[in-house]
Amino acid sequence: MTTAFQQQVFALDARYNAHRAPGSPNFRTLYIRRRSQLLRETQRDPERWKQYLRLRATLLAQRYGSSGIETGSSNLSRSSSISTDHNTSVVTPRGYLVPTKQAEASRAMVGGTSIAENYAFVGVHHIFDQHTEAVTMIKFANNDKSKICCSSVDSTLSICDVTIKPPLISAILKGHSKTVTGFDWSANNDLIVSSSLDGTCRVWKVSDYSCLRIVQDSNNSQLLCCMFQPINNNLFITGNNRGELKIANVSTGRFMKNICKIGGRVLSLASDTSGKIFWVGNDKGEIISLFCELNGALCKTKKILLSPNCAITSLSYRAWISREARDPLLLVNVTNNSLCLFSVLDGEGTLQLKRSFQNRQQKHIVRSTFCPIMSFRQGACVVTGSEDGSVYFVDVEKVGSRAVVNTLQGHASSVLGISFNYDESLLATSDLQGLVIIWKKENIL
Repeated sequence: MTTAFQQQVFALDARYNAHRAPGSPNFRTLYIRRRSQLLRETQRDPERWKQYLRLRATLLAQRYGSSGIETGSSNLSRSSSISTDHNTSVVTPRGYLVPTKQAEASRAMVGGTSIAENYAFVGVHHIFDQHTEAVTMIKFANNDKSKICCSSVDSTLSICDVTIKPPLISAILKGHSKTVTGFDWSANNDLIVSSSLDGTCRVWKVSDYSCLRIVQDSNNSQLLCCMFQPINNNLFITGNNRGELKIANVSTGRFMKNICKIGGRVLSLASDTSGKIFWVGNDKGEIISLFCELNGALCKTKKILLSPNCAITSLSYRAWISREARDPLLLVNVTNNSLCLFSVLDGEGTLQLKRSFQNRQQKHIVRSTFCPIMSFRQGACVVTGSEDGSVYFVDVEKVGSRAVVNTLQGHASSVLGISFNYDESLLATSDLQGLVIIWKKENIL
């Protein structure tokens, strides 16, 4: 309970932080870092924390005006912001999304703790503020605990090491002239490909942080997303504002002639682990399934329409969700205030809605992710950002308010990017103001 009140006090300060010294963002960042440190070091019983929270909220409101922040104990979980949409929920014939009620072996692997205990991220490990504008995407390197990359509206990328003491910024990658919309790590983390509104993709060498290739779109289209071909990292795929998917060759630095037209603005990409099936989301509310030929060409197979007036901002694939339930799943963020979970039915990428949760998202590119090692646990947890500034841990097996097993409150603006390191010891989140928070589990690091 004490750590919950600490987290709420930190969130209160973060939400008022934009009012402090408006012309000095560096001061605001230093202030919130110091507040985080003091909260970790201070010990109070729950009742004293409750009194302190009320007093702190009153003083801040008097100084800066009302910020619309609730201070009652009911605000601790804020589970009312995200709940199951029963009108669109689909339950499997067996009755559960993840039939692991008797999964004793899975429970033993994690010490018999509950899913809520496993995802009790309560501490702030570090705060980065190297970006002056929104951080559009954040992602840990593959099978790595410490190395993380961020992309930003300020036209740069940054690579950070978060486990050394103190954490540091290893490099700032400069070269794009406009917003960096997304990026991807290669399988062995030796390359990063980034996409930008300047109409180029850049391939970066991680060893010396140099730009290896610049691939220019032939029509100077805005490139909105990109990813490496999972089984052939000499190829990467881009989506642009003309509704086109193009494949580029790293060795030649050129796009291939094959163009797959999707329609709308291509905002998100995902693939299965074999690299044979891809899914694409656009701003028309459509998810298109594609088959990747041996020569790299993409062929459309299926299409579903979620809502004609929404955008598909994030797609995340999981090959299997537990040892007891091996159904492939696709996690989807939609700007109609929903987070959707689909099952993948066949080799053509056909999707069937399993469950939908309400989430505050209407205009920003908000992302979500599966928890990396949930396959060895009872239950199944996903994590999503939100435009209300919170980070939600959702057990997709549960319904209603019980689905939210943890809520992190520390950002003062919409949470856009989200990423776990591979062993789940750290969670990274980024927001609309350019702040990156590295969260840790209790007693970690």
